[in-house]
Amino acid sequence: METRTIPGTDLALSTIGFGAWAIGGLWWGDDVVDATSIEAVHAALDAGINWFDTAPLYGHGHADEVLVEALGERRHEVIIATKVGVRWDGEGAHAQSDLSPAYLREDTEASLRRLGLEQIPLLQVHWPCERGTPLEESLDALVALQRDGLIAHFGLCNYPPDQLALAARHAPVATLQTPFSMLRREFEHGLQEVCLGAGGGPAMGVLAYEPLCRGLLTGKFAGDAPPTFPDSDLRARDDRFKGRAFQRASRLVEALSRVATHFETSPGALALAWLLRRPGVSSVIAGAKRAEQVRENAAAAALVDRDDLPWEIIDKMVDTTRL
Repeated sequence: METRTIPGTDLALSTIGFGAWAIGGLWWGDDVVDATSIEAVHAALDAGINWFDTAPLYGHGHADEVLVEALGERRHEVIIATKVGVRWDGEGAHAQSDLSPAYLREDTEASLRRLGLEQIPLLQVHWPCERGTPLEESLDALVALQRDGLIAHFGLCNYPPDQLALAARHAPVATLQTPFSMLRREFEHGLQEVCLGAGGGPAMGVLAYEPLCRGLLTGKFAGDAPPTFPDSDLRARDDRFKGRAFQRASRLVEALSRVATHFETSPGALALAWLLRRPGVSSVIAGAKRAEQVRENAAAAALVDRDDLPWEIIDKMVDTTRL
């Protein structure tokens, strides 16, 4: 699988990354089984995926534990990207971002212990601070963690353009992790300009999460009737799986499916490949519960440079879809 190097770093990430949120179990339904999750991680390795995106919040540390069991000693060979700065209450129901220097270090050290690593290759701030710590103080704390050797590189997640630009001026921010898909394109309005830099070349890496819109673009949910999920699945409360939003998305997926059938691929693989062709995108974070999902996601890597695919037609299909 092709890799793309993050500007200013030695991080060469496979174009498809493995998103570990679902294997944490919490909020992803009643069908998450550790043994199956481990098979999914092994399938990712077999497919050439070399980086794994996790976070303490994913199953309250359980995703980390599953990753460690699945990767074994290979966790020292792959690139593990995790996140920092989120506190949650005793029930785990309410999470809040605390980016004070003391908590950033405490959270980083806890992740190192849980992952069995001496250094985290890429540490990311999960989302902007909600407890009043100035951005510059948080960035200085990340620089200190880097200087002390606890992390190799750091990035930000879910930051708006103005704060991202400020951060990039203050510290060596390696990556932005942001939502981006055929159905969610806020990245193209402000963030893309910051990430590409003044000369149009990449100023930092862009890691696109929810590239399949929580499974909506995979073709699994066909027809006009919205799917149902158990209360344990966060999609039960996701408006994109309801009413007109779901029907509009379904029309796009149906069109993608026709193209995918003709070219013997899947709508999900087309959706990922389309995203990897967008300016500035370094890699996409594709979550999975099962090995077959990983293999389908990985197939997108071979489509990116296919000139025989009708990319202009796909662009028009995407541009006419609004949720």
